[in-house]
Amino acid sequence: MTIEAPSMVLWRTGIAAVGMWIWLAVAAPGLLRLPRRVARDAIGVGCLIGAHWICFFWSISLANISVALAGFATISLFTAITEPLIARRPVRPTEILTGIIVIVGIVLIAGLETRYLAGFSVALAGSVLAALFPVFNRAFMQQGHSSRAIFLYEMWGAVLMCVTWIALTPRFTFEVPRADDWLPLLTLAILCTLVAQTWNIHLLRRITAFTSNLAFNFEPVWGIILGAILFHEYKDLHPAFYLGTLLIVAANFLDPVLRRRAAGRTRP
Repeated sequence: MTIEAPSMVLWRTGIAAVGMWIWLAVAAPGLLRLPRRVARDAIGVGCLIGAHWICFFWSISLANISVALAGFATISLFTAITEPLIARRPVRPTEILTGIIVIVGIVLIAGLETRYLAGFSVALAGSVLAALFPVFNRAFMQQGHSSRAIFLYEMWGAVLMCVTWIALTPRFTFEVPRADDWLPLLTLAILCTLVAQTWNIHLLRRITAFTSNLAFNFEPVWGIILGAILFHEYKDLHPAFYLGTLLIVAANFLDPVLRRRAAGRTRP
């Protein structure tokens, strides 16, 4: 895609919001309206999501796929800190441990270089944002709200964030997609946003924000592999890639094991 991050995310979230609005208007009109406070909060969370996605794509343009994904792999560690603060529960040592393991794995995969410091820093900022909104979405689900309705208002919030970002940042301007941008853009908006994000919010009824974000740490593995295949970034696949991949997979399996053991020790 040829357009820069803020415009890309603006089109992505705008198309997703319109798509969900049409879906609800036909299938469940009653979900088009939320209580005023809930709607306001969902729009605010959507602003966080929009800023996160801008940081994600911007970090790739400043660095490369591997460096950007290495930064975003810190999500699990930040979530281990933010979820207890917002949900008012103790920090679990197992979350910190698995988060650190994931970070080590991604650093091994990416082979960070100082020339990519700007892109890595933007990725870290996006990672902090990504550690916040799943916690709020889990709260929405625990309150019994519809994931589709929450998604709709969050996408309008993301659109608002993108418009504000473009208006206040001289480096960026509003861009219209070219003809060959539309197929990947529609795929991104419908499959990767409308469908995937709605299901992600819905799943937070059953899993914690930390577990959700820990699962996202598989994304750097797939992303780096696809980067090598589609964009010929073979230089990123050095021998440490395999060790890093092993650490990520191990962390995802280690977290539930450690939790079960900890729960077993606390039982009378």
